[in-house]
Amino acid sequence: MSYKIGDRVSVLDEDISGLITEIFDQRIIIETEDGFAMEFSVSEVIPEKPLSTQLFADTDLTSVINEKEHSHKPKSVKVKPKERSLPAMEVDLHIHQITTSRKHMSNYEMLNLQLDTARHKLEFAIRKRIQKIVFIHGVGEGVLKAELEYLFGRYDNVKYYPADYQKYGLGATEVYVYQNVKP
Repeated sequence: MSYKIGDRVSVLDEDISGLITEIFDQRIIIETEDGFAMEFSVSEVIPEKPLSTQLFADTDLTSVINEKEHSHKPKSVKVKPKERSLPAMEVDLHIHQITTSRKHMSNYEMLNLQLDTARHKLEFAIRKRIQKIVFIHGVGEGVLKAELEYLFGRYDNVKYYPADYQKYGLGATEVYVYQNVKP
């Protein structure tokens, strides 16, 4: 199936949908309704169609049967253990990544905007059952990092620790969300 930028797609086996923003090789980038950019293989997505076009779109059964008979199953791709453990979501909390105009903002307002963004993205990850999130906060004086640790400490189903040093250095924290928490 060929896709183009702007097509609306859904991800197979996950409750994720959005618009295609980039296409390269056999990979596409989808921007979800919540503004996250997520990368998927072309074989992991299907086009979203309005309900009226989905019902009884293929009434010719012979063409459907021929397509089934002649389709070939793609070979499974081995995923390296290192790639398997990569986080599903990255959130860059640098202020220039969050807002375009910070000229008239005080340090307090910038910090609150960063914390609100982190809280919103963490709540989104919990709702969408995304287990690993990396919050990129930078090194700086450590104020944002300390505030993030306080925020993460208020959640019972969350564990946080320094992110992969080789990839992020000291400027990121990885959060693991436990999915099956019993009250």
